[in-house]
Amino acid sequence: MTTLPPTTFSPDYATARQRFQQSASRLGWRLESYSIGLHGPTGEELEFDVALSHGEVTDKVLVVSSGLHGVEGFFGSAVQVACMEHWLSTEAPSVKCLFLHGLNAYGFAWLRRFDESNVDPNRNFLLPGEHFEGAPDGYQQLDRFLNPRHSPSPWEPFTLKALWLIARYGMPALRQSIAGGQYTFPQGLFFGGKGPSRSQQILREHMPLWLNGCRQVAHLDFHTGLGRFTTHKLLIDYPLSEAQRNWFSHWFGADSFEAIDSAEMAYEARGGFGRWCVSQRLAANYLFACAEFGTYGGIQVLAGLRAENQAHHWGSPQDPSTIRAKRRLMELFCPASPTWRSQCVTSGQRLIEQALQGLLQS
Repeated sequence: MTTLPPTTFSPDYATARQRFQQSASRLGWRLESYSIGLHGPTGEELEFDVALSHGEVTDKVLVVSSGLHGVEGFFGSAVQVACMEHWLSTEAPSVKCLFLHGLNAYGFAWLRRFDESNVDPNRNFLLPGEHFEGAPDGYQQLDRFLNPRHSPSPWEPFTLKALWLIARYGMPALRQSIAGGQYTFPQGLFFGGKGPSRSQQILREHMPLWLNGCRQVAHLDFHTGLGRFTTHKLLIDYPLSEAQRNWFSHWFGADSFEAIDSAEMAYEARGGFGRWCVSQRLAANYLFACAEFGTYGGIQVLAGLRAENQAHHWGSPQDPSTIRAKRRLMELFCPASPTWRSQCVTSGQRLIEQALQGLLQS
């Protein structure tokens, strides 16, 4: 299996987008682009791109999405391009493929995990009857710590404060309070928004068209930042039927995934993309997994998210503290380590091949 060398990870959103489009075009896939009405750092129009193959097996579809969490798109894009480049030198899948690239184009371009409205897109996909309001127990008490109203400082004792909070509340409760999704503090971390985001609106309108006539879908949504360095896990944010649990076990391995009812699940979040996709009834069988790849420890990742959020709201784009916060966020979610990049792209490609084989055999 051919992988991208670590040096070929795209340095910016515009390059990633160009590489994605070129690879898809060389495969003869159909390309579509959807503008969010904003521009990037060099004036480029911000769009998320869609590539659709002309698979022989059209009632089964592999969906691979990247960049829902902006800066995490560098890795997801690399996996998508690596797969397409591999298929150019071998043979393209017979199963129909739908690749969604840069779902959160603003965060991708501006090195944010969140979108242009500070919304965490993976907390924005609420279901009918759910409301864009409220916050997990404890979040309000943590607001001053999580979302200080000043630019970041390297002298702030964040780690000591975090360790004190862990000792006081316990890691599971603290993780749920912080990352579960909140709809009360618009400038805060893990803000789910006040209504459907632009990306959600586009997906809601077009996914029924892209998946028209399909019977079975396997959807891998690539993310980074949770778990041990170079490891990966499939995370499921909706209840699994016995048949779905068997598919995951047979396709990817019995220890490859954590479902929402698992004792090992790190936390339960509102407004998840996977639960929303499954609820749309786009296919008789819709199997969704967040393919999460580990980078650094939880305290480091939270510190990086906090500093970048401070810089975004309370700093200047040219301040050294803002530049430092952006670079740090990039490292936290797309490590420069050649080992991390090579191993994780290879693992990502393997997951895609396993999903393709599972679809063909089901």
